[in-house]
Formats: sequence, structure tokens, C-alpha cells
Amino acid sequence: MRIDKFLNAVNITKRRAVAEDMLNENVVFLNNIAVKKSKDVKIDDIIKLQYLEYSDEFRVLQIPTTKSTPKGRMCEYVEKIGGKNVSEC
Repeated sequence: MRIDKFLNAVNITKRRAVAEDMLNENVVFLNNIAVKKSKDVKIDDIIKLQYLEYSDEFRVLQIPTTKSTPKGRMCEYVEKIGGKNVSEC
């Protein structure tokens, strides 16, 4: 699954347009490499979102098969490993 669609499908970003903007501004890293929106996400990849004051990191646990998932099921798809509120999942 493309990273822009993945970020939206698992509720890391609210809208796909937001994910695309973040990717265009080079604040999204996949395995420590800034990526474009067409990059595919695989299981065990590390996604890092670099904000001005902090960063969030997520480990991909599984790829969703639907366009969107309920917020309560986010922990089935990603594990938060760094950043604010690490204990969310």
C-alpha cells in the first residue's frame, strides 16, 4: 500500500491530502529515508513523522485491506515506538 494511503487508512493523518502535504514537505521518513507519496509500506517498516518540536515513530504491524479503519483499531496496524503519548497503543 502507498504510504500516503496508509497514513490515512490507519488514522495517523486525518485526510490523505494532509499526508500528501507532509510527504511533499519531506517530514515523513520510511526507515530513516524521506520518501515520496508513491512509496510502498511493508510490514516491519518504521514510519517517522518529524514535526518542528518533536517526532512520532510507528512500526507497521499489518497492512489494511480497506480504505479506512476505525480509530479504535489503529493499534492492530501500527505500534507507536517514539514521540508523544507512546502508550497510546
